Amino acid sequence: MADHENGPTNTKKKKMNNGFVKLIIVVIIGFVVIKACNNRRNDYGGSSQMENWEKSPVDELIKSLSDEQNFSIILYDMDADESGDTYKHKYRVIVEKPDTVQAKETEWYPVSAGFFKQHLNDMGMEIASKKDGVVHKQAAPAGYTNYVGNEKYGHWVNRNGGSFWEFYGKYAFMRSMFNMMSYPVRRSYWDDYHGGYYGTGRSYYGPSGRTIYGTKNYTSSSSGRSTTWASKPSTFKDKVRTRVARSSSSSSSRKYSSGSSYGRTSRSSSRSSSGSSFRSRSGGFGK
Repeated sequence: MADHENGPTNTKKKKMNNGFVKLIIVVIIGFVVIKACNNRRNDYGGSSQMENWEKSPVDELIKSLSDEQNFSIILYDMDADESGDTYKHKYRVIVEKPDTVQAKETEWYPVSAGFFKQHLNDMGMEIASKKDGVVHKQAAPAGYTNYVGNEKYGHWVNRNGGSFWEFYGKYAFMRSMFNMMSYPVRRSYWDDYHGGYYGTGRSYYGPSGRTIYGTKNYTSSSSGRSTTWASKPSTFKDKVRTRVARSSSSSSSRKYSSGSSYGRTSRSSSRSSSGSSFRSRSGGFGK
């Protein structure tokens, strides 16, 4: 009789307990969601830093080439003024077409001190590329992403006990375009880059921490010796390095787009306006 009388009471207690458990679960889920949102905000430097996010000229070039499936953007030259108010980049843009390669040197673009500092050591190198519709932004030896190792353009040959990349006669001009006259591509270097750097966002200047590629070596090579940056005295370059380091640290809340990969890029509804400005390279550099 007592059990029968306590039945409704037990049922009520069970419902209360179930409701309490559900409440605890909801609170836990809410806490996890809020924490995840805060972590995401921290990844982007907080809401105030997201507002200060800046696009670079490289981002604009990538956007203008959204209809292209394969291209490379090389830091061709750089400059700064004495006052430290202006920093500039010039790029070489190379677009792969079905039956040829098109290349163009851009005009000078103003860049921020932070972006200038980010690529101080990257002259002559590819700083952005798109391969089979996927965009990557990292410093790599020019030509390593789309052309070296691509049997459409050349092949590996054994020479002096090593394996080197050699372009076919039709594309021989690309050796000069990528400064391979001064720095022939060794198979071991290319394997090293694709084995642990490509697609990771990590810059690659050579094997085992050696600096084979980059600003210092490029500006002393036959291809880079005539650039504006190469003509500057070392005292000027040192002042610029110190200045941009100080400038970028004082505005550390500002972010510059420099991700390693953007995934597969969909074809934009706005057609690229830059395609017609590229000069065809199909029989030799400069033609």
